[in-house]
Amino acid sequence: MKLPFAKLLIAAAFVLPASSIFAAGGDGGGTPEVSLDPQYTQAVAQIKAEQYALAIKTLESYVARIKTDASAENWLGFAYRKTGQLEPAFVHYNKALKIDPNHRGAHEYIGEAYLMAGQLDKAEQHLKILNRLCWVSCEELEDLKAAVVAYKAKNGGVKTGQTKP
Repeated sequence: MKLPFAKLLIAAAFVLPASSIFAAGGDGGGTPEVSLDPQYTQAVAQIKAEQYALAIKTLESYVARIKTDASAENWLGFAYRKTGQLEPAFVHYNKALKIDPNHRGAHEYIGEAYLMAGQLDKAEQHLKILNRLCWVSCEELEDLKAAVVAYKAKNGGVKTGQTKP
């Protein structure tokens, strides 16, 4: 007996928690934020309160202890980017992607960081990856796509530092 896709999705909703079907958590990792570590939880709260400098200190300590948490590395990159520190942001986004090459949040955020650095081509590479990772669409894909469109509109479709043809 073959079930239409919609019925399969509905059936899965009863079997699996929603966070395993849809993008979960604010980190874009595609897995729920399950860390109950108080330091991680504190850092996420600090980021949500836009206390990026505090979050950096908290997350630096956390990732020194827990070296395989892609979501924490992604949040750390995010906090550095929000403070305008692109070099350490790239370091932590790349660590997140080394741990989890399919981490949607890291692909979105590193793409946004590349736009801040005037590297449209690299941002578009991560947009292509998100196109593959998101079956239909996902928030990370839509957010990076919007950022690329805005970047092109602001810069006339060329990379910063280049002249229009």
